[in-house]
Amino acid sequence: MESTMKEIRGGESVLGMDPKSTVGGGVEDVYGEDRATEDQLVTPWTYSVARSTFFLLFFFNLGYTLLRDPHHNKGLAFTETERDSHYLRGLLPPAVVTQQLQEKKLMSSIRKYQVPLQKYMAMMELQQRNERLFYKLLIDNVEELLPVVYTPTVGEACQKYGSIFRRPQGLYISLKEKGKIHDVLKNWPERSIQVIVVTDGERILGLGDLGCQCLPVTIDVGTNNEELLKDEFYIGLRQKRATGQEYADLLHEFMTAVKRNYGEKVLIQFEDFANHNAFTLLAKYGTTHLVFNDDIQGTASVVLAGVVAALKLIGGTLTDHRFLFLGAGEAGTGIAELIALEMSKQTKTPLEETRKKIWLVDSKGLIISSRKESLQHFKKPWAHEHEPVKDLLGAVKAIKPTVLIGSSGVGRTFTKEIIETLASFNEKPLVMALSNPTTQSECTAEEAYTWSQGRAIFASGSPFDPFEYNGKVFVPGQANNAYIFPGFGLGLVISGAIRVHDDMLLAASEALAKQVSEENYDKGLIYPPFSNIRKISANIAANVAAKAYELGVATRLPRPANLVKYAESCMYSPVYRSYR
Repeated sequence: MESTMKEIRGGESVLGMDPKSTVGGGVEDVYGEDRATEDQLVTPWTYSVARSTFFLLFFFNLGYTLLRDPHHNKGLAFTETERDSHYLRGLLPPAVVTQQLQEKKLMSSIRKYQVPLQKYMAMMELQQRNERLFYKLLIDNVEELLPVVYTPTVGEACQKYGSIFRRPQGLYISLKEKGKIHDVLKNWPERSIQVIVVTDGERILGLGDLGCQCLPVTIDVGTNNEELLKDEFYIGLRQKRATGQEYADLLHEFMTAVKRNYGEKVLIQFEDFANHNAFTLLAKYGTTHLVFNDDIQGTASVVLAGVVAALKLIGGTLTDHRFLFLGAGEAGTGIAELIALEMSKQTKTPLEETRKKIWLVDSKGLIISSRKESLQHFKKPWAHEHEPVKDLLGAVKAIKPTVLIGSSGVGRTFTKEIIETLASFNEKPLVMALSNPTTQSECTAEEAYTWSQGRAIFASGSPFDPFEYNGKVFVPGQANNAYIFPGFGLGLVISGAIRVHDDMLLAASEALAKQVSEENYDKGLIYPPFSNIRKISANIAANVAAKAYELGVATRLPRPANLVKYAESCMYSPVYRSYR
């Protein structure tokens, strides 16, 4: 993947940066980011109260304000002592209710909703009034609630965001703020920021251009979605999308302002940018900022982990298999490149050779050498010698893949004939229908298992229920980016990494693949259950951090002796702030 970015940026490597030439000041802490401390222990609110109680008592009610601060509000869980010290007497009913009992009550309420979007809205409302309880619910019920706050329900929430909008939860930076972005960032109340997720809303999941419908940081340059432009409730900039230099200038101002405001080690995660911008932005800022594109790199890492884990079920080594992709955009080419990199690493074979094991199909058919001149730059490495093939079925028959991966964003494209053909020359074909949400999945779990007569190893991007076939219950795997980006981001933060390198992505994949147990394999799973996500994320973070130290891009010194335990501790108490 880095090789592709190097080609785009003219040969410059992530590891070959000149600290003095990087945007916004380089690795030197010239913007004072080392101001975050760990002296805010139980309730950070008390710190501000101690400094300014006298002033605040005269101008507004402390307790009343605290109850409306979602970061620190605990609702009925405030103890008698806390109610006295925080001026809450009379502002709450007399009962003291533990967080555990509040959780039980809320989960009972959420489960009564029949419509997933209602559950999503209930969770978002909880987050806006009591963040502690929100995360408690999510941590303790992650398998049940992740499909509510993430895929597939979040897709519908994005589509209807304008109509369900209640209060802002992030930043909106539009063309109106051009020249003022640094000042806009200062409007955000938090000062010590480790990670920023940013989108321009042009390619949300498999749903296309949704404009200003996403959080937490939206770069609003307009939308080409006519339905939104005509919607009286649309909350974004009502104009066609800006492109070219106007777009590039706004993004560059944002990137420069972020590093100027938050320092060298802030992670900027690009999310749901369209192909024509995603690769350009990753290549442009990969050598000057700590950047990560979840659609290109996160998807690639989680899919590679699934493929590596699946080898135990389908047999052979990575290089023994032939890969065929439907979809040659950000996700498809990113996954293909990381698989090729892992093959190259394992066999010491040049990357150009391992790429030949991987074939891609786009809307015009199989990507081959005779099409090279008309291909976008990120597709060119996958143009191999072959006669023209117009569709996926023809490609399956010609290439005879052992692994079929869908990243097309188009639902039901893995037809019965395609799965049956794949199964005709594979004892255990690996089928990965990755497009989100569920309606865009290339095939369902039921279809993959039924059409392969129960022999397929299946994983999807969005969750599918277990399916029984011929008396055996199959549990579909979920190649969900949520396995990767939390742990990956934590690994970067705890190591103080200043750049992202492909070897870190490989490290994340290897760590995830190792978390699949024998019990998981017995059910046909190639991913571990989400119930263990915190342990999984800690192991990924440790592997990524270790690789950052090995590559020389980590700045946190000394290196913690046990990175896994350190990562776990950071999930509960952000001890990494002591060095930032």
